[in-house]
Amino acid sequence: PLNYRGGNRVKPIDSVGDEQAYEPSTGRVITTFACSGEKEVNEAIQSAKAAFKIWSQKSGMERSRVMLEAARIIRDRSEEIATLETINNGKSIFEARVDVEISWQTLEYYAGLAGAMAGQHVQLPGGSFAYTRREPLGVCVGIGAWNYPFQIACWKLGPALACGNAMVYKPSPFTPLSVVLLAEIFTEAGVPTGLFNVVQGGAATGEFLCKHPDVAKVSFTGSVPTGSKVMEMASKGIKPVTLELGGKSPLIIFSDSDLESAVNGAMMANFLTQGQVCCNGTRVFVQRDILEKFTDEVMTPCVLGNCRDDMTCVKEEIFGPVMSILPFDTEEEVLERANATTYGLAGGVFTRDIQRAHRVVAALQAGMCFINNYNVSPVELPFGGYKKSGFGRENGQVAIEYYSQLKTVCVEMGKVESV
Repeated sequence: PLNYRGGNRVKPIDSVGDEQAYEPSTGRVITTFACSGEKEVNEAIQSAKAAFKIWSQKSGMERSRVMLEAARIIRDRSEEIATLETINNGKSIFEARVDVEISWQTLEYYAGLAGAMAGQHVQLPGGSFAYTRREPLGVCVGIGAWNYPFQIACWKLGPALACGNAMVYKPSPFTPLSVVLLAEIFTEAGVPTGLFNVVQGGAATGEFLCKHPDVAKVSFTGSVPTGSKVMEMASKGIKPVTLELGGKSPLIIFSDSDLESAVNGAMMANFLTQGQVCCNGTRVFVQRDILEKFTDEVMTPCVLGNCRDDMTCVKEEIFGPVMSILPFDTEEEVLERANATTYGLAGGVFTRDIQRAHRVVAALQAGMCFINNYNVSPVELPFGGYKKSGFGRENGQVAIEYYSQLKTVCVEMGKVESV
């Protein structure tokens, strides 16, 4: 079974059809699994709700020790996890190993923050005072994407558990395997039974999760249309959401840039993970006087030259190894064109002029910007977008704010006078 509830793999109580998981390299069917129905989703949430009562009462240091143990187990089993990821996702074993490394680093990072969360003390007149408490939300829902199955789960789970929450997670139906292994690892590490449950399924299962009254927050990674539906469903229950959606990000290359570095950066910005990365810089703006040199340096898989801003390949996310090269003349012009999109996930600039570099990234309407590099996103840095690329942030210390709520406590030290 690929569902995980109450510390065990289980068959769902009810289902809304079956799905098959494939090995992309061969087309072989790896497994057939049932999509969780409303009753199974409810069981998973109630199990997590019971575990939340235990986990939320533990100190930050107690939570930290369990998370560090989970990180250690992942590190020790990294080759096994990476191999499973490669079989089910299709990415190279090299990239899968990097994903697993980032995953355990994420848990280590948030384990370090779990014991460091603190409120604020405010002195009030007459010796009275107030303080704030940062408290967990409850049962959080994570909905992941197929391009980074294990890593995205850790990106969501790390801050959620550090804050004292429980989580019910739904991976993409294309890549259901590795997250179940992650759930088993957390059970082995010592989390309360039911703290991290996994339900399998597609859109219907996701809808049951988003609409459930006992869910306190939803974190979704995926497409803009689906993210819009998730936000709409969550809004009915006034649930906060974190949305990490698509992008059509600009990479701006000025004529004074180091050409070799710029070409390498453009390759990283477009062809990492076969181009299936949401923040890829697929609109490559190249200053006209180096356009020919740059284009000569870039080889296939697929590069589209002589592109215009109104072309479909320039406006819409392809999510594959396709790079569009667009010539430009001036800084003012390229900034206007770079921002002329409904997306705002990422952006980059290559130039030797450091003043221009900072000026350009300040003007870019994007949540993640790069100067003289691209697709660098260590766990210490917040990741998220502007506009239709979503809101909220994953990673970095700021993610704690999206998995917790603030309580203010006022303390009167004198007598209370009536009005």
